[in-house]
Amino acid sequence: MPTISKRGEQMPASPIRKLVPYAEAAKKKGTKVFHLNIGQPDIETPKQVLDAVRHSDFKILEYSHSAGNESYRRKLVTYYERFGIELNHQQIIVTTGGSEAIMFAFMACLDAGDEVLVPEPFYANYNGFATEAGVTVTTITSSIETGFALPAMEEFEKAITPRTKALMICNPNNPTGYLYSREELDVLKQLCLKYNLYLFSDEAYREFCYVGDHFSAMKLDGLEQHVILMDTISKRYSACGGRIGALVTKNQQVLDAVMKFAQARLSPPSFAQIAGEAAVDLPLNYFWEIKAEYLNRRDLLVSMLNQIPGVFCPNPGGAFYAIARLPIDNSDKFCQWLLESFEYEGKTLMLAPATGFYATPGLGLNEVRLAYVINTDDIRQALICLEKALEIYPGRTEVAMEALASAKQ
Repeated sequence: MPTISKRGEQMPASPIRKLVPYAEAAKKKGTKVFHLNIGQPDIETPKQVLDAVRHSDFKILEYSHSAGNESYRRKLVTYYERFGIELNHQQIIVTTGGSEAIMFAFMACLDAGDEVLVPEPFYANYNGFATEAGVTVTTITSSIETGFALPAMEEFEKAITPRTKALMICNPNNPTGYLYSREELDVLKQLCLKYNLYLFSDEAYREFCYVGDHFSAMKLDGLEQHVILMDTISKRYSACGGRIGALVTKNQQVLDAVMKFAQARLSPPSFAQIAGEAAVDLPLNYFWEIKAEYLNRRDLLVSMLNQIPGVFCPNPGGAFYAIARLPIDNSDKFCQWLLESFEYEGKTLMLAPATGFYATPGLGLNEVRLAYVINTDDIRQALICLEKALEIYPGRTEVAMEALASAKQ
């Protein structure tokens, strides 16, 4: 019998989706499951974006240019101008989701065996993209105690090796919600210049910042040849199924290399490019109401979490994720137990174990990621379920027992 490749064996399963069978089984039993496990917003995709696809009128669904429709890329130039990012349309390659932008960057900038250095916890699929590209993800650990702020420059320097070719951040961050400041990005700039590294910047959540303005890596003076920006319409316009993203850089050698990968996959999806182009024309106040809604959800989630005995959750500065420390023995076991063995008044919740967002073994065992992409009433009910679950979970830690005892005094 033929065997699968080593790459196939090494490809990690998604820590976000691996519990889906347990959630499906819970629903079949009649249990309502609140999904805080995945960043699928419940915000409606803008009508004019969907209408642009519905009302498109052409007789042949042709390939687009491998870099994406020129009309869309020119529209994206105007989009980035709003954030002080000066580009021309030839510095943008439209990709099949932000995922392909990351994969293209890895493939074009790094050789097999090279290392990309990422603060952990990090978006779990970076591991998968790295495995596909033969690249090694190395990490430097940020702490929940500091709200997952960027570690000190000295910590990065300890982790840099001769095989390190790039630093990577997600800003605002998935899974922590941390918003990196201009000063923190300046630290990364110094490192990139000192060690001649690329800076990969995943900016999928640019619009959702709550404690300050977003500062793009593309605006770091003197780092123009080092920065590769990865972007997507998925979360920005609640269009996750559109699968349209972009790779943006001023480095012509990288653009030329990425273009060859883009040509090999022929072209990005045509209908989704139409949707993306229409989205750029949304009024500037489109995000005001949505951002206010996410802010309300964040405030409710963080407040309720920190009122549960033994739980700690820092206040995220952006995106729509938070990581909370729970008084539990093992987050993988706990998240599965919530779906298999627990319900409160016919309800339970689905969380993402934080172990999948760390590369260092043993980290994240008492942490979970929560995505506040459901309405405030559902968040409230979900966190009531969480509090009830923590009272009876068999793997409660001593910290949990002490916190519960203290809360009842």
